[in-house]
Amino acid sequence: MAHDILVVDDEADIRELIGGLLEDEGYMARYAGDADEALAAVRQRKPSLAILDVWLQGSRLDGIALLDEIRAADPGLPVIVISGHGTIETAVAAIRKGAYDFIEKPFKSDKLLLTVERALEASQLRREVAELRARTEMHNELIGKSTAANQLRQTIERVAAANSRVLISGPAGSGKELIARLIHAGSPRVGGNFVPVSAAMMNPDRVEEELFGAERTDGSVERVGLLEQAHGGTLFLDEVGDMPLATQGKLLRMLVEQRFRRLGGGVDVEVNVRVLSSSSRDLRALIGQGRFREDLYHRLAVVPIEVPPLSDRREDIPLLVSHFLERLTAMSGLTPRKIGPDAMAALQAHSWPGNVRQLRNNVERVLILATGDPNEAITLDALPSEVVGRDSGPGGLDTERMIALPLRDARENFEREYLKAQISRFGGNISRTATFIGMERSALHRKLKSLGVGGTDRGDGDGDDTPATGSEG
Repeated sequence: MAHDILVVDDEADIRELIGGLLEDEGYMARYAGDADEALAAVRQRKPSLAILDVWLQGSRLDGIALLDEIRAADPGLPVIVISGHGTIETAVAAIRKGAYDFIEKPFKSDKLLLTVERALEASQLRREVAELRARTEMHNELIGKSTAANQLRQTIERVAAANSRVLISGPAGSGKELIARLIHAGSPRVGGNFVPVSAAMMNPDRVEEELFGAERTDGSVERVGLLEQAHGGTLFLDEVGDMPLATQGKLLRMLVEQRFRRLGGGVDVEVNVRVLSSSSRDLRALIGQGRFREDLYHRLAVVPIEVPPLSDRREDIPLLVSHFLERLTAMSGLTPRKIGPDAMAALQAHSWPGNVRQLRNNVERVLILATGDPNEAITLDALPSEVVGRDSGPGGLDTERMIALPLRDARENFEREYLKAQISRFGGNISRTATFIGMERSALHRKLKSLGVGGTDRGDGDGDDTPATGSEG
């Protein structure tokens, strides 16, 4: 789509001259003869760029004052200031107020078009940088105040400076790469590269070439491997359990000697690399099956870290949701929305088998598909069916099973599952659960005992009102 450029000049022939030049180059031009017309045009639709004349005869504001108002409304809109009565002071004032450039009349058409092109390129680059920064920040922060999140944060701080190899275990989507990035960011190697690689995604026939690189027959380097790229920094091996056995042996040698040989090469390459690895599979079971080297396991797991599933830190979900809402709207331009109490309760009660990644994807889906007044909170009805649907676990509330029960049994079944979900939602805290559901604490204890819920997954969780929490990333 053609860039939309607003030309503001009190002289109609100048406006038409500039607009003609722009349209000949494929841009779309709009015109304004004074400040009020210009501000109305910006309100109607944000242009890609504005060209402002300083001297606007008969206008409420001159070009410099108009620049102030435009910048106040949209600091990201690139502006080029032009003038036939300009001075050095005027040019400096325009640049200081945020103009991209100042051009003195009369100007050559080539200079104007080149300045327009560069201003649009700079604006595009700023947007891309902002998007990249938002994406990076989304994946570089551990969100949450739960006991599990705090313990994880403390562990990261301790191991970051140690330079030891770390094996990060946890279910898929729980944030293992985030933990690796935080360890790198807190280590003395932060100035070096963080090189992530998924063993599961690598071509089995080219794993060694990707890790170690390759040389031509004349000894020249054909490809630099990931280990060389990570020299002085950190190599993160995601899902290391999927690495072929032959490559495991070569990786073990590199860990022992801190050197390796490129494919087809005759000379060892020495590197200084910290290796972090992760797995969502039980590596000890793989060792028992002969699919993972035990000696490599012990080399990688100098410090093991276990990342809990999201279902073990439900109290972090409100903070996580808030974090994702903020980042996603900043990154993609989606309309900011809030989550209502009923929807948040459902989000906290869901089992989240895909963990934090699944929660993030559902928040994005809700933002995209949400209808209604943007000023009103998103309610339970707007959540995806996979979230508001019932988990049909062994004791779950699936309709087919409930419909076959007498009323008394069905009611007890509902009460049992409802209370288990609320206790889980509040991190096992009986007092907070009782307050929320509107029961006396002692009455809740009796009800749980009568329903046989005393031995829930998290224990009776009476925890002396363990502090409630927020979320992660």
